[in-house]
Amino acid sequence: MKDKLKKLIIIPAYNESECIEKTIENIQKNAKDFDYIIINDCSTDNTREICERNGFHIINLPVNLGIGGAVQTGYIYGIRYGYDMAVQVDGDGQHDAAFLQKMADCLEETGADMVIGSRFIEKQGFQSTGARRIGIRFFTWLIRLMTGKTVTDPTSGLRMVNRKIMAEFAKDYPKDYPEPETAVTVLHCGMKIEEIPVVMKERAGGVSSISMKKSVYYMVKVSMAIIIERMRRRK
Repeated sequence: MKDKLKKLIIIPAYNESECIEKTIENIQKNAKDFDYIIINDCSTDNTREICERNGFHIINLPVNLGIGGAVQTGYIYGIRYGYDMAVQVDGDGQHDAAFLQKMADCLEETGADMVIGSRFIEKQGFQSTGARRIGIRFFTWLIRLMTGKTVTDPTSGLRMVNRKIMAEFAKDYPKDYPEPETAVTVLHCGMKIEEIPVVMKERAGGVSSISMKKSVYYMVKVSMAIIIERMRRRK
């Protein structure tokens, strides 16, 4: 049964020319049972040229949609082409495809709707910066307060979902900083999240969607989104 499931890797890419080839090499080596699609979000470097020259599977967006729009495009693609599960893998080299089959096994065996790869369960590999770890702990606390559930790595982009969640995300997905907000959405809908330990690497290239200047906006925006989602679900 497991071999028959169609599994998709969604790779949002914005200016990933330094690392996109290594990202695909890692997938081809360690996740052979998965298909992948690169969502090129109007990169201004030569990401598109590198992908097309290598024959990588790519969708080139006509306008820049941001991380949320790029990932949502991947979910729409996954639903349209009949995939049973999808996982986001960032194009910057942080996520190791060697963990993807373990995530797929967890999704099936536990009946979870979402599986998050957490760097904080076993605390191996790159643990993010000190300032970001403070923000992550805050979101863990806020999500526990809002839902009663603990998510140790709520900002992790390494997340796998089943087809039911894919369909929901294809219809509605936050424009920016989607990870904590969508985790709360899944929990508030009575669906199940599991986490497994993974090892993440330091960013090998590309541009982070959260700059130092945007950090305060990020904290306020995501916190308000989580609280509003909680209020909306209570109605």
